[in-house]
Amino acid sequence: MIEFLEHLDIQLLFFFNKTLSNPVFDGVMPFVTKEENLAPFILIGIVLLAWKGGKRGRTLLLLLIPTIILTDQIASGIFKPLVSRMRPCRAFEALDTLNTLIGIKTSESFMSSHASNSFGAAMLIFQFYPRAKGWVFGIAAVLSFSRIYTAVHYPFDVLAGALVGLLVGYWVYAVYSMIQSHRQRPTAVAS
Repeated sequence: MIEFLEHLDIQLLFFFNKTLSNPVFDGVMPFVTKEENLAPFILIGIVLLAWKGGKRGRTLLLLLIPTIILTDQIASGIFKPLVSRMRPCRAFEALDTLNTLIGIKTSESFMSSHASNSFGAAMLIFQFYPRAKGWVFGIAAVLSFSRIYTAVHYPFDVLAGALVGLLVGYWVYAVYSMIQSHRQRPTAVAS
């Protein structure tokens, strides 16, 4: 079963990286996948939430901190060293069979921190702003897809990261909701 899943993962990687290869994606996906390119958009989002989002926006910003810390540490601090899976760009480097659009990354592959962080943030944002679900999950999906398209992650690396992100984002919101409901509960007056 493990061999079948590994074979499927490689076939999906080649499908997304080679079969879907086109000049538009070759230009867009390397831009999308680099954190430094996204920093201005993230900064604009932070400023808008803090400035125009009111208490709800500022609460969301505060809750994004533990969400990103948890998703990043689970992906990079626990799973990457534990699984120690070589990135596809390195695994197939000698064969020169993949479109390595952002170069060869040497850190571990499983699981994708980009996917866990972006889906964790998307889930949390969705809890506060349900009407934004198409945007936030769409952005998380494009960011995650870019990791496969640029050959720095296998599809299952991204899928696992996305699942962890969704769970952590939901969990952070659930804990926040429990604390809020506990704080709002009327206290009994002693007789």
